[in-house]
Amino acid sequence: MIPLEKIKKAARLIGEMIVRTPLVHSPALSRMFGGDIFLKLENLQKTGSFKIRGAANRILSGIDKLGPSGVVTASAGNHAQGVALAAKKAGVPATIVMPEWASITKQEATRAYGGEIIISGRSLMESIEKARELALEGRTFIHPFDDLRVIAGQGTVAIEIFGDLSDADMIIVPVGGGGLISGIASASKAIRTETKIIGIQSIACPSAYESLRKGQAVMVDSSLSIADGINVRKPGKFNFRIMQECVDDIGLVKEEDIAAAVLMLLERNKILAEGAGAVPLAALMSGAVRIKKGSKTVLVISGGNLDSPLLGRIVSRGLSNSGRIMRFVVRLDDVPGALSGLLALVASLKANVLHIMHHRGARNVPIYTTLVELEIETRGPGHVEEITGRLKDAGYDIEFDL
Repeated sequence: MIPLEKIKKAARLIGEMIVRTPLVHSPALSRMFGGDIFLKLENLQKTGSFKIRGAANRILSGIDKLGPSGVVTASAGNHAQGVALAAKKAGVPATIVMPEWASITKQEATRAYGGEIIISGRSLMESIEKARELALEGRTFIHPFDDLRVIAGQGTVAIEIFGDLSDADMIIVPVGGGGLISGIASASKAIRTETKIIGIQSIACPSAYESLRKGQAVMVDSSLSIADGINVRKPGKFNFRIMQECVDDIGLVKEEDIAAAVLMLLERNKILAEGAGAVPLAALMSGAVRIKKGSKTVLVISGGNLDSPLLGRIVSRGLSNSGRIMRFVVRLDDVPGALSGLLALVASLKANVLHIMHHRGARNVPIYTTLVELEIETRGPGHVEEITGRLKDAGYDIEFDL
């Protein structure tokens, strides 16, 4: 557990380098879950995530002891940007090792902040090992999460939360390597012991969940996740000890839950969160975490660095899973008026056609038959059921295997 005074010291040290992000009440989410829901918007932080807090504290607190060639770290993106900007402001060079799957957007953003990028490693752990090798050349290694001064910097999030909401009953935090939740939990248990600290991970990489369940930090298998910022296969040793001592529980969410949470934050709260930043809301939406009626819950929206192409796929998937998009195939007689009749029926049901594909030469289809693929926008599952029923009543044979 990091002493509260060290976290307060970090807050004073990095104050001019970071943004004091807002804690906002969400009426829509509060009505949905039966308690007061607040969002800590670290997606509005410099570099688009909380990571600059820890990076700035690590660099500024040891500025007189940095290596002659500056600093080196490993990151999939957010920590990379935090270190690059903090180093630039401190006037020291920064080298960042990023895994092979790191998003192009985050690579380019890191370069824009002044970082020198090296792509190496199929996992973050392999990237960290490469960064340690580079440290032998005269650079100071900054671990992305398993560092007490980095943890203290991340803990400043909790200082701000309690400064705005002194009686928070629960804080729900994304968990990857454990740096953010270690800092928040350390500060929270010192400020208000009764506040529950709940960590959330993607089921695609449940490293902290499995480690706490087994009583030791363990390496887990992982798969690709839209929450790439928390795709860390093993928690840090300092992080694990603090989680054991201060974290009340760890929950897991599925990929489709995360996609739905990204979409809900965007639609209901006008907030763009990356996958990792949306997992606290995903936990509420999926039932992985339940809150008491009338309680005060803080969701830490840890970052907003989401690739535009990925955002498009997430929105499309979220709309489809929630029944807001309906995709189907209809076989029509290839005669004048057949297609217009189908579209007229769809229009009469107040559904909006998004995409249409007309296949007149499809294989294994009679020569006087055509296949029509439709993607339509609906109001939700009930509307989909109504449309399906009306189409079948009108004699259309529809298929949903798209």
